[in-house]
Amino acid sequence: MLENKVLETIKEYNLIQKGDNIVIGVSGGPDSITLLDILRKLSNEMEFKIVVAHINHMIREEAIDDEKYVEEYCKKYSIPFYALRKDVEEIAKQQKIGTEEAGRKLRYDFFEEILQKTKSNKIATAHTANDNAETILMNIIRGTSLGGLKGIEIQRNNKYIRPLIKQTREEIEEYCKENNLEPRIDKTNKENIYTRNKIRNLLIPYIQKEYNPNIIETLNRMSEIIKKDNDYLENVVKNEYENLVLEETKEQIVLDLKKFNNQEEVIKSRILLYTINKLFGTSSGIEKKHIEDIIKLCKNNIGNKYLVPNKNKKILVKNKKIYITFNK
Repeated sequence: MLENKVLETIKEYNLIQKGDNIVIGVSGGPDSITLLDILRKLSNEMEFKIVVAHINHMIREEAIDDEKYVEEYCKKYSIPFYALRKDVEEIAKQQKIGTEEAGRKLRYDFFEEILQKTKSNKIATAHTANDNAETILMNIIRGTSLGGLKGIEIQRNNKYIRPLIKQTREEIEEYCKENNLEPRIDKTNKENIYTRNKIRNLLIPYIQKEYNPNIIETLNRMSEIIKKDNDYLENVVKNEYENLVLEETKEQIVLDLKKFNNQEEVIKSRILLYTINKLFGTSSGIEKKHIEDIIKLCKNNIGNKYLVPNKNKKILVKNKKIYITFNK
């Protein structure tokens, strides 16, 4: 039974503990309604509470019916329900970003808002083994590091959890049939406009037919192996960072230049990304060429030279130190 498999995943990775309050992101599609249904059943046994967060992106006319479907499910089982309606296409235009990116940001911002409002401590999303495989292929196509090959993390920051990450879409669809859930189907998932849809609807079926019928399982197995290697490297980087850091404030982080230059190239790259993430909360916009330029700047060791990899980040080499700071 799928419910037992999900319970095994929860226990194996310690995703949920007694007393947790969990915000579940539910669109009404097969994946998210399955997640909600299973966590609802497990909540009494494992002694945790759930609330539901639903976002209406206002892209499709039937989106209002999706919202009503999720709301009715929550009413039936007395589950707190929170909904947000936002025109994601308009937001994307205003912020000059893609619709997918705008939608993702909107969702996670809303989940965080409901987490605070309900005094919850975890956010559960319905990512599956298929989603993980799609993400890995998307990262490969765009060009990625080892971190991109590990795919979607089953748990992040002890807050975001993905209890369905080991289950395939086929298993989930079967669960919906067996439990008479009648999930909502987003027709835009069949439109091959977005990269993910093309990978899901065109590339993966082609690979399954011509090369490897078990490509979903293969990619997920690979991601588990890579995650272990990546976790080891991340621990090495954290330890080296503690050895290198001279100053750490909200405004800047200062590293020892000589110690940095003595590191292996692969560790240098990771230390820089780790430091940038620590200061700015993200390394978005920092590309491979930026990291290479920063390493070259440090290696040359010429005083008072700096780089501005993007508009708000500045890297300065001065007095045998590396200053990573906001560009004002």
